[in-house]
Amino acid sequence: MMSLNRSIFLSNAGISSSSSPFTGGQRGSVPSVPSSLRVVAVNSNRDRNGSVLTETTRKDVRDGAASSSSVIDVDSKSTVAPGGPHDVYGEDAATEEQVVTPWFVSVASGYSLLRDPHHNKGLAFTDKERAAHYLRGLLPPAVVSQELQVKKLMHIIRQYQVPLQKYMAMMDLQESNEKLFYKLLIDNVEEMLPIVYTPTVGEACQKYGSIFGRPQGLYISLKEKGCIHEVLRNWPEKNIEVIVVTDGERILGLGDLGCQGMGIPVGKLALYTALGGVRPSACLPVTIDVGTNNENLLNDEYYIGLRQRRATGQEYAELLHEFMSAVKQTYGEKVLIQFEDFANHNAFDLLAKYSTTHLVFNDDIQGTASVVLAGLVAALKVVGGTLADHTFLFLGAGEAGTGIAELIALEISKQTNMPVEETRKKVWLVDSKGLIVSSRRESLQHFKKPWAHEHEPVKTLLDAVNDIKPTVLIGTSGVGKTFTKEVIEAMASFNEKPIILSLSNPTSQSECTAEEAYTWSQGRAIFASGSPFAPFEYEGKTFMPGQANNAYIFPGLGLGLIMSGAIRVHDDMLLAACE
Repeated sequence: MMSLNRSIFLSNAGISSSSSPFTGGQRGSVPSVPSSLRVVAVNSNRDRNGSVLTETTRKDVRDGAASSSSVIDVDSKSTVAPGGPHDVYGEDAATEEQVVTPWFVSVASGYSLLRDPHHNKGLAFTDKERAAHYLRGLLPPAVVSQELQVKKLMHIIRQYQVPLQKYMAMMDLQESNEKLFYKLLIDNVEEMLPIVYTPTVGEACQKYGSIFGRPQGLYISLKEKGCIHEVLRNWPEKNIEVIVVTDGERILGLGDLGCQGMGIPVGKLALYTALGGVRPSACLPVTIDVGTNNENLLNDEYYIGLRQRRATGQEYAELLHEFMSAVKQTYGEKVLIQFEDFANHNAFDLLAKYSTTHLVFNDDIQGTASVVLAGLVAALKVVGGTLADHTFLFLGAGEAGTGIAELIALEISKQTNMPVEETRKKVWLVDSKGLIVSSRRESLQHFKKPWAHEHEPVKTLLDAVNDIKPTVLIGTSGVGKTFTKEVIEAMASFNEKPIILSLSNPTSQSECTAEEAYTWSQGRAIFASGSPFAPFEYEGKTFMPGQANNAYIFPGLGLGLIMSGAIRVHDDMLLAACE
């Protein structure tokens, strides 16, 4: 038992008042433990140094045979009291009774503490903390504040010329010093947001197999079918409040990246903490790996996912249903599940299927819609009028396009008391086959049918612009350079201030750049994009492009859902978030 070396073993179900005696202490007493000590879950047959504890050893612990060590007897019958145990370690306590994994926990210190990203502070540990946590000699003598560490790291990161290098530096920091990572991100959010999120995260996903280091989330593949509940229990944090999940089939505008789509849930959840204040330990990134149809990945020796074609139909549906059921069983009804970057044919079905049974939210359908509607409401302050006074034309009729269109129609309906069937007529969509009109209804996917209005068939976007004469042009096509000079000039010919939203990500897939929108409209466009563009000067005037980024919506919306104890997401919540 000497291998326990200053470890205190506790049941994570609580401390029994009838514990074995401490050396030199009273039976039933509990020693004071410094609040900043790290509590880590370890398997019941290993100590914190990795040494195996045999069944006999654990029996000796329960029998009090090794009284020379600081050991608390584990009461297998103890349970979490309502409201959770006393918050000895500065962690949020459980708020609901739930099944507790019969593990031991140990108080990490010394070298282990420096390797623990959740509680490591690097050179910010004070002399007193270093003495208390057995860190003397493991760090250089200087005590460096967190602020100075941020300054040093920002200087280093700014030296990198390649955005992916900056991304990798940030991920390394997150895996070594979580507190410093979030301090740096929060203090420099405008500069670092394009690094940990769009557009750089897109390149990171494309190359995820090559840059993969430590797993940052939970991978659930077809191999785990039938035991997903057990897989969820392998995740070390038990009090999860928000899950971001993807199957990697439609990552940004880059297509099927399979298992390498994990960069998206990781990035989204970093923003849940940095922008929404949700504690990192309550966030769980998940990738559902059902294979990939990307031949380049299947032939890539560094690919980290299943090397098979994508599962579809019943096999896919059964895996997703098992996952959704296991999440609810493991974390309760109030856990928020955010669907991210699913292909159209699955995204709408999953949202429709689970929105009545789970707290679910599709960021591509609902998050994008919310932030774009918020941008349109803001743009009205410049162009005047109400939403009902405007006509909207979309290039792209997938998740984002139809999601935005529906939310616009709902908001106009709310403002005018008109039926939503009528307000939809203010919105027109163009897909790969041209303008969506009533004569195409029979061949349309179900989510496009509400937008099939009476009109002659139109094949090109330019012809649609000239026929419909929209005041707002929105791009969600995922195809770059589709807002051509002729299209922008046509918009500017019948609008004093045309509203042009080029929303596809990453930057390479944007329908047009900020420079193109301002130049071709003679500086009259009101422009926003999905990925950031630098300020642009036109005829002596500097324009600051807006960014219609979901990051303005989903962290706050998610935080509101968590704090309010909601168990379902309703359209009125989205409209409130927009306003």
